[in-house]
Amino acid sequence: MAAETARRMPWADRHAQLLLAAASAFREGGFAGTSMEAVAERAGVTRLIVYRHFESKDGLYREVLQSVTAELRERIEPDQQSEVIPVLVEIAAEQPDAFRLLWRHARHEPEFAADAELFRLVAAEFAQSIIERFIDDPVTLRWGSATLVAYLHDGICNWLDLGDVDDHGAFTERLRAGARAMVVAWASPSSGASTDVDSSG
Repeated sequence: MAAETARRMPWADRHAQLLLAAASAFREGGFAGTSMEAVAERAGVTRLIVYRHFESKDGLYREVLQSVTAELRERIEPDQQSEVIPVLVEIAAEQPDAFRLLWRHARHEPEFAADAELFRLVAAEFAQSIIERFIDDPVTLRWGSATLVAYLHDGICNWLDLGDVDDHGAFTERLRAGARAMVVAWASPSSGASTDVDSSG
C-alpha cells in the first residue's frame, strides 16, 4: 500500500518531500555520514526513487541548499526591504532543517563551504544596501552588515531549536526590534536613524 502511494505521488510533490527528508538526514548525520539509502529511509521510499530525482548525493545536498536560497530570491523584493525579516522567518519555519543546514552546517563541509560563504557574502551585501543610508563610516558599515546578517540567521536558528515555532508574529517583532536597535547603535549621529529605522521597518 505504501509503495502504491509512493508511485502515485506527483513528481513535484515527491521532489519536495525528498528535499525535506534529505535536509533532516544531512543535518543530523552530516554529508559524509548520510547515505542516499538513509535519505530514502527518512522519506519512506526506495533508494531507486531518490536516484530518479537526484543523480548524486553531492547534487542532492546542493539542491537542499538551493531550495532555501531560491525561496529567498523569489520572495524578497529589493524595493520592499521592510519585508526581509518576516520572509526569513517564514522560510525558516517552512524548511527548518534546510535553513539550519545552509547557515550552520554547510560551511563545515569541505564540498560546500564555498557555497555557504558565498551566501553569507551576498546576504551581507544586501544588508549593507539597506543600512548604508544610516552609517557613514565604511568600516562600521562592513562589519555591521555582516553582524546584522549573523544576528538574524543565528537568531532564527536558535528560535527553531528553542522557541515557539508556531508563534511567528511575536518572534518576528522581537527579531525586528533587535535589528533596529543594532542599526541605531551603529548609526552616524547625523543620519536620523533613531526615527528612520523605526519607520522603515
